[in-house]
Amino acid sequence: MDSKEHSFGQHYLVEFIDCPADKLCYVADIERCLLEAARLSGATILESFFHQFEPQGVTGVIFIAESHFSIHTWPESGYAAFDVLTCGHSMIPSKAIEYLKQELQPLRVEERVFTRGFNRLK
Repeated sequence: MDSKEHSFGQHYLVEFIDCPADKLCYVADIERCLLEAARLSGATILESFFHQFEPQGVTGVIFIAESHFSIHTWPESGYAAFDVLTCGHSMIPSKAIEYLKQELQPLRVEERVFTRGFNRLK
C-alpha cells in the first residue's frame, strides 16, 4: 500500500497573553489591526465581519481567497485568540502575526501550526 498525503494548507493558532486591556476592547481598533495584518501577509481580502460585545470585547472574521483570519478578544483577561488558515503558498502568515504582536503588545505569545489535510492509503 502506498500512502498519499493530501495537504490543504496551514492553520496557525496564536494566543496573545497579557495584552493591555485597552488594545482589545473596541471593534474599530481590532478591525483596523486585523485588516492591516491580512494586507501585510499578502492575503486577498474578500469580505469581513466584526462584532462589538458589551461592555467590551470583539469577535472578527476576514474571509480571504486563501481561507480566513479570525480573532476573539477578552480584554478583562488581557487575552486574544487569533487564527489564520491559508490554503495557498502566496501568503506569509508570520507577517500578520508579527504585526499583531506589535499592535496588541502581549507579554507572552504561544503559536501552533497545524497542517490541514489527511493521508489516504491506496
